[in-house]
Amino acid sequence: MAFELPALAYATDALEPHIDKMTMEIHHGKHHQAYVDNVNKALAGTEGENHKIEDLMKSISKYPMAVRNNGGGHFNHTLYWSVMSPNGGGAPSGDLAKAIDAAFGSFDEFKKKFAEAGMTRFGSGWSWLSVSSDGKLQVSSTPNQDNPLMDIAEVKGTPILGMDVWEHAYYLKYQNKRADYVAAFMNVVNWNAVADRFAKAK
Repeated sequence: MAFELPALAYATDALEPHIDKMTMEIHHGKHHQAYVDNVNKALAGTEGENHKIEDLMKSISKYPMAVRNNGGGHFNHTLYWSVMSPNGGGAPSGDLAKAIDAAFGSFDEFKKKFAEAGMTRFGSGWSWLSVSSDGKLQVSSTPNQDNPLMDIAEVKGTPILGMDVWEHAYYLKYQNKRADYVAAFMNVVNWNAVADRFAKAK
């Protein structure tokens, strides 16, 4: 079962002005497609090619770096597209809002921590909101295409929100102003999608 590039649930210009059409076209159609092609190539003829992407992540230490980098790229980007929406922004509600308040003190404090995780990641990587094994929310950052689901992650958990801070995610529009992109990202977060992931992760 070869992995496939997932279709976007919205048009490539739907997240403007926060994330521009050209970035979306290149990021989804070229970068993510390359991760899919390369992980399929790396897994061809091995028992790993029959595993779900989540199961690969959980046992990533058994696989070569090509699977870690490209499989991680596929998993991370699939999540990234799914937690953004043209109708995003605002704040979460219900159980997710309560859990954020319990873990971070307030939604504003969570936003500060999440932004800081993205801003302080040296080079390329990701900022994550994930659910720990005891059901609590946590913010962390990973290098490259690593994620909290991987058995090699420093902070392990089930990711429910991921922000890509590789330069290809923002450089066409924001150049070296990563902080501007990080702020803009919060305007497209689909909190309903994050809440659904939170409910399943618990």
